[in-house]
Amino acid sequence: MEQLKGKVAIVTGGSRGIGCAIAKKFADQGARVIITYKSKYKKAEIKDIENAISGDRGLARAVKVDVSDFGQCETFVNRIIAEYGQVDICVNNAGISKDSTLSRTSYELWDEVIVNNLYSVFNMTKLVTRHMGKAKRGSIINISSIVGIYGNSWQSSYAASKAGIIGFTKSVAKELGGKQIRCNAIAPGFIQTDMTQHLIDTDISAGFLKNISLGRYGQVEDVAGLALFLASDESTYMTGQVICVDGGIGK
Repeated sequence: MEQLKGKVAIVTGGSRGIGCAIAKKFADQGARVIITYKSKYKKAEIKDIENAISGDRGLARAVKVDVSDFGQCETFVNRIIAEYGQVDICVNNAGISKDSTLSRTSYELWDEVIVNNLYSVFNMTKLVTRHMGKAKRGSIINISSIVGIYGNSWQSSYAASKAGIIGFTKSVAKELGGKQIRCNAIAPGFIQTDMTQHLIDTDISAGFLKNISLGRYGQVEDVAGLALFLASDESTYMTGQVICVDGGIGK
């Protein structure tokens, strides 16, 4: 059974890593998926990404959008509504990490992380919920991080942005529940992606693993499976939740 058949889903930052895995999972379950990307891909590369997500069924498309820019987001969401007539699911996944000690964190670096990680969630949520409210249904899934819960050295800007997402998620869930719009957050732990590979390849990798109860790094599919559950009708009585996918880190 295709759990998302007939639904339209947006996944920001969906060209690679966790976002791409979520988009593929949604397409596998019958959703029409629109991913956003910010990087400079060639046309052929974008076609490869779209095909990797939806195969020959043509269920996925990629649109270049800087989701930290409200104007670009508004144009994008209006375009999706005009073409598809609905948005049922929005996964706010796009984000960056700029590790630095507090003493070396410039205002510009701080602002870059907050704008990309937190403003983007505000922008997309504000815009898609306008249409979800009219339909009296919708699922917002925000990708936070366990760093937003526990904090981490060298990551004050990243932690602040991800903690902000958690507070935002809980507030939006309370505000929009009456319109049957659900808003939940996923807090991944150490997931093996391009963003974390530089840490896995170092000698300190063994130290990370000692703090993970399951004794392994997470895979993008571990997060995608939970995202599917939160997007589907299997979770219609869940909102305002922050669910950790961390292998039991620090437990």
